[in-house]
Amino acid sequence: MTAEITKLREILQESNNIVFFGGAGVSTESGIPDFRSADGLYNEKYAYPPETILSRSFFSANTEEFYKFYREKMLYPDAKPNKAHIALAELEKQGKLKAVITQNVDGLHTEAGSVNVLELHGSALRNLCLTCGECYPLEKIINSEGIPLCLCGGVIKPDVVLYEEGLDPYVMSQATKAINDADVLIVGGTSLNVYPAAGMINYYRGDKLILINKSETSFDRYADLIIRDSIGMALNAAVFEE
Repeated sequence: MTAEITKLREILQESNNIVFFGGAGVSTESGIPDFRSADGLYNEKYAYPPETILSRSFFSANTEEFYKFYREKMLYPDAKPNKAHIALAELEKQGKLKAVITQNVDGLHTEAGSVNVLELHGSALRNLCLTCGECYPLEKIINSEGIPLCLCGGVIKPDVVLYEEGLDPYVMSQATKAINDADVLIVGGTSLNVYPAAGMINYYRGDKLILINKSETSFDRYADLIIRDSIGMALNAAVFEE
């Protein structure tokens, strides 16, 4: 066990008010590709830039084209929770972890057993009729062709935050409060370049900011502990291994 993992384990053992803030790197170990790395989604070539396709105006004007891209590139129904998800769920079960704040929309934290999950960008597992509000599971999107429609005839939209849409104010307020109140803040699998979500780290008032990320972030100079390794390996070793 490295010195960094040993230190992480000591911090986790001593605290009962931990908050985790995670990004795409948490899910890459479940086989879900990220967006912004050299081989990520945003560096592939499409008829439209992914940022355009994943915008609310594009969804409204080109709904069928949106869903073609969304089904092919954004949905991973066979993905399973990895060691990071499982370790975080265990920390919550122990009463140590108070909240998971995630930028991911895959629902894997909940599947792993975490209860207090604050999904900043929504969830692909929920899909809402824009006319009547009826909620449909992911299977509705996967098993439909073209534009998925509600029984009432309305268009169904994934309950995810698209470009040009704001984050849910209630989720934002709960997340900022959790970060502000935390003794320990673990930030993992994110470059902290996506705002406004990344700016929430500024609400942390404690002295145990832990960054677990394979590459540098703009917050490295503020961190009390930096681990440049697999987030699943780091959390699993700190939580489970003797």
